[in-house]
Amino acid sequence: MEKLLQELQHTHLARQTRRHFLQSCGFGLGALGLGSLVGSCSSGGTASGQVPTDPMAARIPQFAPKAKRVIYIHMAGAPSQLELFDYKPELVKYHGVDCPAEFLEGKKFAFIQGVPKMLGPQGQFRQCGQSGALVSDYLPYLQTVADEVTFLKAMHTDQFNHAPAQLLMHTGSARLGRPSLGSWAVYGLGSENQNLPGFIVLASGGKQPDAGKSVWGSGFLPTVYQGVQCRTGGDPVLYVSDPSGMNRDIRKQTIEAINEINRQTYEEVQDPEILTRISQYEMAFRMQMSVPEVMDVSKEPSYLLDMYGVKPGEGSFAMNCLLARKLVESGVRFVQLFDWGWDTHGTSADGAIDVGLHQKCKQSDQAVTALLQDLKMRGLLDETLVVWGGEFGRTPMQENRDGQVLPFMGRDHHLEAFTMWMAGGGVKKGFSFGETDELGYYGVKDKVHVHDLQATILHLMGFDHEKFTYPFQGRNFRLTDTAGKVVKPVLA
Repeated sequence: MEKLLQELQHTHLARQTRRHFLQSCGFGLGALGLGSLVGSCSSGGTASGQVPTDPMAARIPQFAPKAKRVIYIHMAGAPSQLELFDYKPELVKYHGVDCPAEFLEGKKFAFIQGVPKMLGPQGQFRQCGQSGALVSDYLPYLQTVADEVTFLKAMHTDQFNHAPAQLLMHTGSARLGRPSLGSWAVYGLGSENQNLPGFIVLASGGKQPDAGKSVWGSGFLPTVYQGVQCRTGGDPVLYVSDPSGMNRDIRKQTIEAINEINRQTYEEVQDPEILTRISQYEMAFRMQMSVPEVMDVSKEPSYLLDMYGVKPGEGSFAMNCLLARKLVESGVRFVQLFDWGWDTHGTSADGAIDVGLHQKCKQSDQAVTALLQDLKMRGLLDETLVVWGGEFGRTPMQENRDGQVLPFMGRDHHLEAFTMWMAGGGVKKGFSFGETDELGYYGVKDKVHVHDLQATILHLMGFDHEKFTYPFQGRNFRLTDTAGKVVKPVLA
């Protein structure tokens, strides 16, 4: 008997990690550890301040939100603001002239070397709507809804290479390991539909973002909050269908047995990640029915498919825009669209600002505009924040390599100034914020840093970015790290 008791005690101690020890203590360091955990849950919006038994249950934010859900459209590769939104007549005059020295001295570029030539805008601009916003003919559909949009004309970032810039844009850090914006959103708010993930990702363009799946990862947050990538062809989620020889009843019994073991283990060790595992098993079972249904567009009216430019059965960016509307309408909290192929260096026709960029705009402009119109028709736009943009901007100079002009028109990466836009969800309509200099190189008025944008999105969802934190490795972390301020002038 004594030997059996020793074995049981050894098994119990073997399961006790340092985290579990601190959580189970009722005094000293254990109490401090527990208090930190309770504080983190409280800042995330849970009413009780305890680890929620259902981590995806809908929760109340810190204050009344303007946006209940977000659709974030990321054009991976960085579209040129100078061809689309930031018209510079002076740049037309300087076309073909050697770049001024002050734009080169002490600056770092991804590829430019020597003295490049200035490159005038290739799009034709016109003032649109009552707001008079300048939008180029690359985006004729968006021109018709410019009065719904707030343009951020003086965005800037700290990173000029794709992967770290995408990480900074979506996780608040250029390094791996931080939670994405969508993960923070569902950590704080939970989900409005317990049969669907709170954070869904749809990718198009043939490739994943340069930063990989980390841009929708949960980092140090519980993994239940990471983005779930769905496909537009075949099973929306891999392995969502029952394997051959297993019906739904057998799978249900299997999951119930696994989760009973998980619950017993949680009672012993109190590891919150076990709750995540239980929730994910149960969610996966419910997703077998809910995901194929919401991802099916066959019942959508033909006029709506035409409005988006969707061809049934064909995976595309347009299809993803339509699915984004269906997902938020079904209660998904955060939908992230990634479209690859917006990198325009001028090394090929596909990567040229007068050819490839024009084609990418043709593939996306109609669908993005239809998404705004569709959300508005359904009464969803006022509570759905739509964000559009890339990871940085493009230079006013034509890119060269080794001092030689490339065969096609292209622009290098640029961190000093670029344009993004937002619509719906508590932002002003028909509003432009920020200005760049006469050649579009620097932001000269109302500059907005990436962390400022993140702080503003969290504010619209009901969170103070400075108080919305999670304890990790001895300190409280937040999306905006130690920077960022809410861009209040763009708020409705």
